[in-house]
Amino acid sequence: MAATSHQLLSAALNGGLVLPDVMDKIWNISNIPLVLTDLCAKGTHSNRKAEFTVDELATQVSNNAAVEGADVTRIDNVLSKREGNYTQIATKGVKMTDTAEAANSIGGVGRAAYQLKERQKELKRDIEAQMCSHQASVAGDASSVAGISAGIGAQLKTNVKFGATGAVGGFNYSTGLYVAPTPGTKRALSETLIRDVLQDIYVAGGNTSLLMARPVVIRKLSEYLFTSTARVATLTSEQEQNSPSALTAYGSVNVMVTDFGQTVQMRDNRLQLVDTTATSSMYFIDPSKLKQSFLRGVQAERLAKTGLSDSWMLSAQYSFLIMAEKSQGAILAIDEALTVVA
Repeated sequence: MAATSHQLLSAALNGGLVLPDVMDKIWNISNIPLVLTDLCAKGTHSNRKAEFTVDELATQVSNNAAVEGADVTRIDNVLSKREGNYTQIATKGVKMTDTAEAANSIGGVGRAAYQLKERQKELKRDIEAQMCSHQASVAGDASSVAGISAGIGAQLKTNVKFGATGAVGGFNYSTGLYVAPTPGTKRALSETLIRDVLQDIYVAGGNTSLLMARPVVIRKLSEYLFTSTARVATLTSEQEQNSPSALTAYGSVNVMVTDFGQTVQMRDNRLQLVDTTATSSMYFIDPSKLKQSFLRGVQAERLAKTGLSDSWMLSAQYSFLIMAEKSQGAILAIDEALTVVA
């Protein structure tokens, strides 16, 4: 007589006779840091367009000399400039049946509370990706055209390096909108381009503290810094090989000190999307001039009940602001497939 086995029990009619053993937990690897969001100061505004004023001192001269007793020349036309970015409404929906809410689901995945929490994370990831983009601003018409907040690529125009046939974006004072840049022909990232942008920002008055790009670009830059061409990543250790303490092998470079004494962290952003296939951008960040401003913060609203289901809407109305674009910089049209060059 054959013994009753686990296989026989599992194969019994109508789903088997072995109780499932499922861990009561949801494992999620998507909790990725919001690099640019975390760098921004947070604030609020009270209009559909968040505006601010920018000003800068006149270029210095070396021939500022006046005759004794001379009258001063009045300059009445030095005015600050007003710029602004429109708000963008980002939404996520949750709809749960009464049965799903009442059932004992694994990890509470069938409960509205779980779904709202996870969709809120998705909403914030969408906002992060948009802020990292070249997206131009759009006023919107409350009818068929959504308002759009310009991304970082569209707000920069001074310290920007682009490929052949490319062009910068920036604020258009005639339309009151930010224009998307044209990245141009993609090419390899180079040490010279990085040094040039860092110098341009420094001369303009900015203080770069973070260099942000997609993971593949940061890796290629780190690999280049270990080559004989760069000659900047020679690592030494004062610890003897026979020491009882473990030695650490460093396989990356994640901090640069510029020619001007600035310490710049090299930071990858896993939520920054490609601009086109295998092509992306690198941004040079001075966090003190960045702001994420909300007309309406992230909120969950319960909608009208429809039959045996409940619905919620998550939303946020926000704008991303760069208060002084000369304090930031960018390298556009980076070919992610090519190694970094000198």
